Amino acid sequence: MVWVVIAYDSRSTLIVMRGTLTGQRYVDDILRPHVVPFLNGLPGVIFQQDNACPHTARVAQDFLRHFQTLPWPARSLDLSLVEHVWDQLKRQMPSCHSVHNLELAVQDLWAHLPQDNIRCLINSMPDRVVACIAAGSGPTCY
Repeated sequence: MVWVVIAYDSRSTLIVMRGTLTGQRYVDDILRPHVVPFLNGLPGVIFQQDNACPHTARVAQDFLRHFQTLPWPARSLDLSLVEHVWDQLKRQMPSCHSVHNLELAVQDLWAHLPQDNIRCLINSMPDRVVACIAAGSGPTCY
């Protein structure tokens, strides 16, 4: 599994995790060491994550209670900007014959992804929310 945080003028390092991601592991290996320092550096930030089981686990929700989070509507992948980032990276991914080479390739693609690509996605968020509401949380043109 790979994990990142995106923001308008910054982004986290790309984290590669092996094995099963539980709620507790999400707190211990991602939220505490990576998300909290990142969010603390961005005053007024709103944290968004999808409804993956580790994200909705009580331990993760309790941990995030001091941060403002965006509620996640069911079936609303159009609001997940990072999914669009993953799509951009996947379209550029070279053929890899080992997990190690795959990790190196995704790290390199992440390092070279223009921040303007992320800004464009974030700038589209108000229109995405309007479209999502109009579609009753169903699919939109995004």
